[in-house]
Amino acid sequence: MAEKRPLRYADVGINLGDPVFRGIYREKVAHEDDLGDVIQRALDIGCTKLMITGSNLVESKNAIDIAKQYPGICFATVGVHPCSTQDFESYPGGSEKFMQDLRQLALDAKASGHAVAFGEIGLDWDRLFLSPKEIQLKYFEAQLDLAIELQLPLFLHMRNCNEEFTAIIKPRLDKLPKRGLVHSFTGTADEMHSLLELGFDIGVNGCSMKTEENIAVIKQIPMERLQIETDGPWCEIRPSHASSQYLKDGPSIPKAVKKERWQKEYMVKGRNEPATIPLVAHVVAKVKEATIEDVCEAAWENSVRMFGLGEVAP
Repeated sequence: MAEKRPLRYADVGINLGDPVFRGIYREKVAHEDDLGDVIQRALDIGCTKLMITGSNLVESKNAIDIAKQYPGICFATVGVHPCSTQDFESYPGGSEKFMQDLRQLALDAKASGHAVAFGEIGLDWDRLFLSPKEIQLKYFEAQLDLAIELQLPLFLHMRNCNEEFTAIIKPRLDKLPKRGLVHSFTGTADEMHSLLELGFDIGVNGCSMKTEENIAVIKQIPMERLQIETDGPWCEIRPSHASSQYLKDGPSIPKAVKKERWQKEYMVKGRNEPATIPLVAHVVAKVKEATIEDVCEAAWENSVRMFGLGEVAP
């Protein structure tokens, strides 16, 4: 009887540039920098590819720096999250200078192999207090035009804005043949199917599985268009989530303690990290009535096919 291949995971949405992975919470040091321990715990459970989200210019640079520090394991995205788009207009030198610097950062990181996607870009109508609609729309369009030049797959954010999102991105699709991933998806089944028709993959994490409605959507995502992520330090699966019912026989993950009781070998409570990605895969498998092996392998192949991640695409 052939031996089972060990499960392998790619966490395609992880914010390792966040200060909490350096032990800093709300600008206060709570414990030692443990980024290396976080990455080692990921490797220990078979999560050997980490795609680090660039959410603004600073975080994109941080993501690239981490990718340089952990070659072959960590890869970066470069872009400006919709909730950070006001950065364009508050930048020293103005929005044109910002775009020049973003373009150069992305071109250089693509050339060196450290950046494998352009994003996180998109629209978010749930958090207009962070950036108003007109600013988000303006710089989503501007960044998509830059994406056409870069020819990197997209790493996309879409919250409660399907109509405007589709209207902006659809006319550009012929010039964006690599398409991309709509990550941390929380939309309806109709929205999901619309995105599939446009050629995008769907990324799911704990935030994608909070409600029974979310679970019903997960069930409908075709396996060949599914990718998995943690979106740490956020989006952990909580006991109050609909997804938690599927974890009664779930995989074990490292112990977590409060940050005040931090120890090198433990996770931190409330700080999601890549070592929890088996929980996401387990829930997806249960919901889709598939094996964990099939879910992991499909998600891995889809991520490698889209983003490369230092592997040869299947």
